[in-house]
Amino acid sequence: MKASHWLAAIMCTAAATIGANADEALHINAAPTIDGVANEALWEGNDWYPMNEVIIGDTPDASDFTGKYKLRWNEGALYLLAEIRDDHLSDTYASPLERYWDDDCLEIFIDADGSGGDHFNNYNAFAYHLALDNQVADIGPSMAAENKGEAVPQLYNDHVDSAWQRQSDAPFVVHWETAIKVYADDYVHGESNTPVTLKKGMKLGFMLAYCDADGGDREHFMGSHPITPIDGDKNQGYKDASVFDVLELK
Repeated sequence: MKASHWLAAIMCTAAATIGANADEALHINAAPTIDGVANEALWEGNDWYPMNEVIIGDTPDASDFTGKYKLRWNEGALYLLAEIRDDHLSDTYASPLERYWDDDCLEIFIDADGSGGDHFNNYNAFAYHLALDNQVADIGPSMAAENKGEAVPQLYNDHVDSAWQRQSDAPFVVHWETAIKVYADDYVHGESNTPVTLKKGMKLGFMLAYCDADGGDREHFMGSHPITPIDGDKNQGYKDASVFDVLELK
C-alpha cells in the first residue's frame, strides 16, 4: 500500500506539468506487458500529454481523431502508452517500406543525447513509424553495396516492441503500448548494437505524432509539440531533431 500511495503522489505531481512543452517519464521497476490492454497499475494516473499540434493538414474533428499519451521508463527501455480515437484505421500499402507515412501509424521521435540536428541520413536520432501490423520503419543509411550510405526506408523491428487493441464499445478507443530501446548515434544498422542504459535525470530529445489516413493518403499529421515552420513547412521531425522537445527521466 505504501508503494501505491507513493506512486499515486508522483503521478499527481506529473499531471501538474501537462501543458508544458517538456515531457516527463516516471520510473518503474517492472516492465508492462506489451499487449495493448494497458491494465497494469503502473499506467494509472492522469499524467496524459495531448497530441493536438497540427503538422500537416488542418485540425481534425474530434470524431475523426484525438490522441494523448503517457510515458514510463526503466534502465532497459522507454515505455509509451498512447490512447487514440480514430474513426477509420487504414493500411493501404501492403509493403511496410512503401509510403508508410500514408497509412495510419504512430510515429515516435527519439534523440538519445538531445543534441538535435540533422538525422535524415545518419543515426543522430530516430523517427520510428509504427504500422498497424506493428512493424517499425524509418529512413537510414543503406548498408547494401549498390547504394551504400544512401538514405533508404528500413525496418527497425528490434528497436520497438509494439501492440495495440481497439475497445469493442463506443467510443472504440485504441490503446497502443510500446517498449522502446534507445540507441545512440553510433548505431550501425544490421550489426550488434547495445542500447543506451537509461538513468534518472537523463534528458532525451522526444516527440510523438500520429499519421491519420482515412482510407487513402495521409490527411492529418498531429503531433505532441509545436514546430516552427520552415518556408511554411512544419513536417521537419523526420529529418531534423532540433524540432524535438525535451523528455526528462524522473
